[in-house]
Amino acid sequence: MRHNHGYRKLGRTSAHRKALLKNLAIALIKYEKIETSVFKAKELQSYIEKLVTAARVEDFNTHRFVFAYLQDKETTKKLIAQIAPKYKDRSGGYTRIQRTRLRRGDASQMAIIEFV
Repeated sequence: MRHNHGYRKLGRTSAHRKALLKNLAIALIKYEKIETSVFKAKELQSYIEKLVTAARVEDFNTHRFVFAYLQDKETTKKLIAQIAPKYKDRSGGYTRIQRTRLRRGDASQMAIIEFV
């Protein structure tokens, strides 16, 4: 049973799941809008919102914190310099998930996740 369990496993090992979320977060920051499955989008939403909340404060420790999650200098700079300042006065809800279509191969529900 999954009572009060904190996250979705997504059918992956912990290292694979961590790498998947990191790569999805990098893609979302780089393109500001991506299409993925609904469950991946919901996991990515909590992952990215923690990063944006931390990135609203611009200092060296923020750069270190965000870089530890993303491991990509360009996206870290973009998140802290361009994306996070838009949400200075917002207390959450930085992303939006919109369901789009059923994937042809396995009929999985797809969704677009984007910054508000």
